[in-house]
Amino acid sequence: MINNLLKNFCLITFALIAPITLPAGGIQKCLNQNKLSNNTKEIILSCNTSLYSFPEINSKELLVLNGGTTLSILRNWKVSENEIWVRVELGSNKLLDDPNKITKGWIKM
Repeated sequence: MINNLLKNFCLITFALIAPITLPAGGIQKCLNQNKLSNNTKEIILSCNTSLYSFPEINSKELLVLNGGTTLSILRNWKVSENEIWVRVELGSNKLLDDPNKITKGWIKM
């Protein structure tokens, strides 16, 4: 009887405490691993810039972005030492904007 009570107590204690330390859900061991500033990179254009369909000057120009436009950086692409491209996304309201509106593309840095 006491043996079963002890087993049940240990099982319940493990079931209540162990999940909060697992990586799938619960607390994080180190909060500095996922810094918000690394995940949300944004830039503001200082002048008019062309938005391209892929990282090459000869690619199709999708549109011209005005200076002051805020863009979210999705990824970088380094073609050479002097040629760096950035995949960006324009800020948009997905519920109100036209679904065919171009929101992603490449700009040359």
